[in-house]
Amino acid sequence: MKKTKILIAEDNDLSRENLTELLSENGYEVKAVSDGKEAIDVFPYDNYDLVITDLKMPHVDGLQLLKFIKEMRPENIVIMITGYATVKSAINAMKIGAFDYITKPLKKDIIELAVARALSHAKLKEENIALRKHLEEKYDFGKLTAYSDSMKEVLEKIKKVASSDSTVAIYGESGTGKELVCRALHFNSDRKDCPLVTVNCGAIPEELLESELFGHEKGAFTGAIRSRTGRFELAHGGTIFLDEIGDMSPSLQVKVLRVIQERRFERIGGIKTIDVDVRIITATNQDLEKAVAEKRFREDLFYRINVIPIHLPSLRTRKVDIPVLANHFLKTFNRLKEKNIDGLTPEAMNCLTKYHWPGNVRELQNLIEMLVVMNQYNKIEVKDLPDKIRLNSGKTEKIISNIEISDDGLGLNEIIGQFEKDLLQKAILKSNGIKSRAAKLLNLNRTTFVEKLKRYKI
Repeated sequence: MKKTKILIAEDNDLSRENLTELLSENGYEVKAVSDGKEAIDVFPYDNYDLVITDLKMPHVDGLQLLKFIKEMRPENIVIMITGYATVKSAINAMKIGAFDYITKPLKKDIIELAVARALSHAKLKEENIALRKHLEEKYDFGKLTAYSDSMKEVLEKIKKVASSDSTVAIYGESGTGKELVCRALHFNSDRKDCPLVTVNCGAIPEELLESELFGHEKGAFTGAIRSRTGRFELAHGGTIFLDEIGDMSPSLQVKVLRVIQERRFERIGGIKTIDVDVRIITATNQDLEKAVAEKRFREDLFYRINVIPIHLPSLRTRKVDIPVLANHFLKTFNRLKEKNIDGLTPEAMNCLTKYHWPGNVRELQNLIEMLVVMNQYNKIEVKDLPDKIRLNSGKTEKIISNIEISDDGLGLNEIIGQFEKDLLQKAILKSNGIKSRAAKLLNLNRTTFVEKLKRYKI
């Protein structure tokens, strides 16, 4: 295992020798020099994990050495050594980048503790950098491949707006990747080191959602046995993602509007006004303009959140991307499940491209995971696919072939909406009103099914 490297700059011979001996005994690889000038000469030629320097030295003092190190390698950890008379100077040095200071006379336990703390901090910093890099790579939309023009336009828009602080509204059906877009926006922004806090407005009961968003004080209502910090407060400095904002009640919409306008709020039962600095990203699978027209969503809130709209296309409208996504998920799950499946046969891939994908990208991802787990062979074949995909992959084409486009044209959204509404009603009838069973008939999760029933007022 690679040894931790420490550079010591100390003009006092005895102190330098004692430090070198102590740290060497603790398993560190130590390089000791007699002043700051010599430290500047050797520092660039090795990767030191920690620098320990005396503050008062001839030629180049510790403060000058600190500035040199921070300019050359800002991430490097530096500990200052100082006499009691110069503690104030050491504290000033910490303000410009020193991690800690040790006062003379040097004590073994103090030195060991300070070095351990510094190295632990350095390790944590490295892990955070690695994690941030991983997240940036994971949510770097520039590295995702999209052949469809509609998705290319979306990716280009995300790149343009990620670095801004503007409010973004993401529209799209369930499963199209709205939360993924939000994460891409956050982790490619200047706020990436601060929290990304997600709130699913459709999954939390109305009476609890206000407390989730704004928090409450102890005794504010029955059951409030302690104070609670709300999601807006937790997201300070970062981003708050209000998913399915279209399901939010009108009374709560007023309070969210105030936060967006003034960037301040009070906890439930509280009198103290809390200021917050957050970027707001919202998402919905509803047509909010229609909701505004029907008085289900506040017009002023709509214009506040709809500053930069991003519309995610459904998977069935960008079928050229299906093979790309399928192979991407196959590669991912091969690695995660320690499998070595070579790919899908052309016939199997053809079935995927013909399928309607009501669950969009999420449904495709779940399917590929299942196929990777269950498959024992080198290739995924047609026989491996679920019946609904093998047997129904051509039904969409049959339905489309029965629709005639007149010279006057037709309303695509109206036809698709009516078709979806008819299917929902048929599923409800066939399942005798049992929503979970009806959702299963349409290969939808229950939450998505209920959302669609609300949208069409069924």
